[in-house]
Amino acid sequence: MDRLPRYIQVASPLEFSRLVCALERAPRVSFLHKHDGKDVLSVQMDLLKEKPIIYYTPIESFDHYLSYGFRGGKEESILSNSTTDATRLYSPIVRIRSLPSNLKAGNGTDDKYHPIELEDLASLAKLSYGFEDAPFPLFSFPKDGKFLLGVFMNFNEEGASYFCHVALDEEPLKPFLKFSTNNGTDPSLVENPDEHGYSYIKIIRLKDTHPLVDYDQLQN
Repeated sequence: MDRLPRYIQVASPLEFSRLVCALERAPRVSFLHKHDGKDVLSVQMDLLKEKPIIYYTPIESFDHYLSYGFRGGKEESILSNSTTDATRLYSPIVRIRSLPSNLKAGNGTDDKYHPIELEDLASLAKLSYGFEDAPFPLFSFPKDGKFLLGVFMNFNEEGASYFCHVALDEEPLKPFLKFSTNNGTDPSLVENPDEHGYSYIKIIRLKDTHPLVDYDQLQN
């Protein structure tokens, strides 16, 4: 069985910055290395049957830290050589000279995430908050004229892994899902998580359709 990692590209360096920094208790470490002949930043986010699932973005230049914050209500991601601005979050960039063979991309296996389609965004928000204080990221990507938005999870360590999602008619371009457990309002997509009294889940857009979901199980 091929247990080598699967590398999945996010839509942009900003999406990657949000993935490793936004709404995290402490930003995740970003690893800088070569992949398919390009410099990339990468982070492991999951295991699928012992196969590391690694998300990455190509970059043109690099520094010591990936800095993430907001300017004028809009997200901003820049490279920085220090962490002096206390209003921003910083992902340390660890440079890897040469990847060991067990971290190089594999050829893939038949292991897939089983899709579970949910009724609405409220169900997705509640499920994303169901296991940890910090919610799992939501991932968005196109599939057959729709945009799937969902969370990857397993309900026990030994069991199958699932992609719990909703199908949207339009791409969710705003980077956060805002919802409340108190006032009964429907969840909505927003530019930033700055309104008090609400909970937020970050959305990460992928460059292409996720390759590891068993789409044959989707119902029309």
